[in-house]
Amino acid sequence: MSKDLEKEVVEKEEKVDDIKENESCEDVVEKEATEEAETVEEKTEEETLAEKLVKAEQQVKEAQDKWLRQLAEFENFRKRTNQEKQGMYNNGVRDTIEKFLPVIDNFERAVKATEDKGVEMILKQIMEVMASLGVEEIPAENQTFDPNVHSAVMHIEDESCDENVIVEVFQKGYRHGDKVIRPSMVKVAN
Repeated sequence: MSKDLEKEVVEKEEKVDDIKENESCEDVVEKEATEEAETVEEKTEEETLAEKLVKAEQQVKEAQDKWLRQLAEFENFRKRTNQEKQGMYNNGVRDTIEKFLPVIDNFERAVKATEDKGVEMILKQIMEVMASLGVEEIPAENQTFDPNVHSAVMHIEDESCDENVIVEVFQKGYRHGDKVIRPSMVKVAN
């Protein structure tokens, strides 16, 4: 027999002995009812603790979920803020360069008109600064006309040139990244 079963048999025998010793049946029933109530109370406490544990685990999961959502929101906010900041910087660069383009055009005209090495050096330095800011000249002469980056101000018929080829540039165009600051003003053949 198992130990639990043996223990239960021994307990029953003791109860029988108690009854034999002039204990009334009512006392025995009352005693058994009290023992059963204590057992039920212990089980109720265990169930209550189990319920509290389940509830606590659920609250922890909810708190973790909430924390992860807030972390994701913060990460999205940080990325969006960085994109906006970069966009504002790029717009500032474009606006500033756009205001300097007439000055650059005048320096280029001065270089063509004179042999002054000082003016040429200043123009070269300005172009290096523009390159460091990510500004580049839009290639135009002998290129195929692209209405996204070129502005055709003249059109000529010339059989020696291919169709929609730029034959002359009147004003250089510039871009910053993928945005055009100023399109190239050009003459297009055919």
